[in-house]
Amino acid sequence: MRLHGEVSFDEDEEEVVMVPAAALSSPLNGGAVPVTKFVVGYALTKKKVKSFLQPKLLLLARKKGISLVAIDDTRPLAEQGPFDIILHKITSKEWQQVLEDYHEEHPEVTVLDPPNAINHLNNRQSMLAEVSDLNLSSFYGEVCTPRQLVIMRDPSSIPTAVAMAGLTLPLVAKPLVVDGTSKSHELSLAYDEASLSMLDPPLVLQEFVNHGGILFKVYIIGETIQVVRRFSLPDVNTFDLLNNVGVYRFPRVSCAAASADHADLDPHISELPPRPLLEKLGKELRGRLGLRLFNIDMIRELGTKDRYYIIDINYFPGFGKMPGYEHIFTDFLLNLAQSKYKKCLSGG
Repeated sequence: MRLHGEVSFDEDEEEVVMVPAAALSSPLNGGAVPVTKFVVGYALTKKKVKSFLQPKLLLLARKKGISLVAIDDTRPLAEQGPFDIILHKITSKEWQQVLEDYHEEHPEVTVLDPPNAINHLNNRQSMLAEVSDLNLSSFYGEVCTPRQLVIMRDPSSIPTAVAMAGLTLPLVAKPLVVDGTSKSHELSLAYDEASLSMLDPPLVLQEFVNHGGILFKVYIIGETIQVVRRFSLPDVNTFDLLNNVGVYRFPRVSCAAASADHADLDPHISELPPRPLLEKLGKELRGRLGLRLFNIDMIRELGTKDRYYIIDINYFPGFGKMPGYEHIFTDFLLNLAQSKYKKCLSGG
């Protein structure tokens, strides 16, 4: 149940409570920029509220003068607020229309992020298109995407479609639509041609790239980038291809429980991608996608030092699983407030 009010954290009772939003003051830019009632309205699913609005974030936000206010989706958005920022992750078309209409009437409110930009990541057919067009290669490495094929219907046609596309087995199968459910993050590994017709369209088929069983989750919050290691699917060798048949299903790969940050790994496999490469990639994707809150799932091809593949991009991922996220996110919000204030002073 969503309530209209400020989210705060009671240190004595150690529980999340809701209190009316009040005028707040936050000293920005060394105390020289006064901001009153810096309010962030949020429209999130219950699951996202629980994972993201953790007590440590709520307490720090309050200390920094950020008022987090739940948006009541049973009332007109225009009757709520005023908001400086609207933070959201609801995928319904009705909500997207409400938000677009509101932003047209209130262009001074920052929306994180625009619904039309988010929609680009809700479909795996379009998700990696911007990466494919990047041709991002430099002294620090090369970034590309696996070859992939979209199958909309008729499982029996998949073997022929794969042969015509020239894809090499094994293939990773992923649901075409990313709607925030656990099911949309499930994947399957098909080892042989006969098993392809057992898959369930609509889906995307990606060529599997051996990567030492390690995936890099690259979190992007504004201009801040943080990387964590996660265990991924194991490598596939010739023996596996000759002796495995059928479809192997994996409920969810690279979740927080699969953290590899403290595992004893081969340095050639576990070494993080170069920071300059990630900064260049983050800057390019922020501009092309029009998003400020997302993460990139990235692997390094086994046996190479500098060839990376982006296999997924997710909007507003599980930032609560990222070490120190509460400091990064509240600083990000404050920087937005500061930029907005300076823009108002300049008459922009």
